[in-house]
Amino acid sequence: MSAHGSSSTGSKTSTGMASQVKTPANAGIGEDKPKMFDAQGSIGKQFTEGGAIGGAAQKVGGPLDKDGMIGKQFNPDGSIGGSVQSTLGGKGGRSN
Repeated sequence: MSAHGSSSTGSKTSTGMASQVKTPANAGIGEDKPKMFDAQGSIGKQFTEGGAIGGAAQKVGGPLDKDGMIGKQFNPDGSIGGSVQSTLGGKGGRSN
């Protein structure tokens, strides 16, 4: 500390708070996060065409394609995906 009581790093107004700087460690803190089974959640996104399960179904194609007889039931507007989205999906509590 200097003679006049301020730290050597400067005033708090010039340096800011650590939480104001976005890093991978604090990304998403204070934001609503999707529930696990939501289309954006950790499990639900695996069923989208970019996810592991949905992506494999896209490669197989036919009835498993996102627009096929079976595949279209798993999107958020389909009967299976829509039911999961409405009962288990949505936003969770704030993260912190």
